[in-house]
Amino acid sequence: MPKHRVILRDDDTCATTPVPYLEQLYRPFLDRGLPVNLAVIPEVATGTHTPDGQLEGFLRNGRELPAGAEAIAVGEHSELIDYLRSEALYHIAHHGHRHDYFEFADGSRSGLGEKLAAGSERLAAAGLGRPRTFVAPYDQYCPDALREIADRFDTFSTGWFDRRRIPSSWLPGYIAKKIARRPHWRAGGLRLLSHPGCLLSYNKDRETMLAEVQREVRSNGLTVLVTHWWEYFDGGAPDRPFIAQLHKVARWLAEDPDVEVIAFDDLRD
Repeated sequence: MPKHRVILRDDDTCATTPVPYLEQLYRPFLDRGLPVNLAVIPEVATGTHTPDGQLEGFLRNGRELPAGAEAIAVGEHSELIDYLRSEALYHIAHHGHRHDYFEFADGSRSGLGEKLAAGSERLAAAGLGRPRTFVAPYDQYCPDALREIADRFDTFSTGWFDRRRIPSSWLPGYIAKKIARRPHWRAGGLRLLSHPGCLLSYNKDRETMLAEVQREVRSNGLTVLVTHWWEYFDGGAPDRPFIAQLHKVARWLAEDPDVEVIAFDDLRD
């Protein structure tokens, strides 16, 4: 019985994502029978910028979109949809609505629920089903957002939990989690998973990347590994040393008998 479970989560698949990018990154995982969880943006906003004024990476490093469109639904990228549906080991998570800054960090509960419902309809219309895992853009959420997420999803995956953004009725569970130093917990009928930061990132040292991943996985019963497809093609060209490190991780995950790679949907209490 494997001692350590791993969920690989790649964020920001959307109408800008080139199919060859995903294929280059994840074929070594798929060929080894390892599931890959893609957090998909239902209707990506085309004008989201980072604080330094650059277009977001998934816009800057993705395929060109039609001019003048404020947002593009993922279903309009038919090549991507056909590709995702052809690979049973790709699992879909629901990643925000348009991936605007702070879109789930505030607002009325009804308005937040409308965004979740609209995103769910976009994914279902594209043939990607109705995912049971939600990922908030930029790890931003508010108490009412969590209540709405709990009404619609089984799992919420984020970087960390802030007691100021958690419903007051969930605080006993949060405090117990903190005391026990657990990365994951449950509240409001929702499975709440945190991750150890983006260990697979272009900001990390490539020479120590695999060792960092191994250390984290071996320290926990369940680890969520987060990465972003567009970081491997920053500037539009493949970052081959970085991609090579990702593929080393795939080989280790497949070969270590103490590790099992699963999808969010495989989680059981």
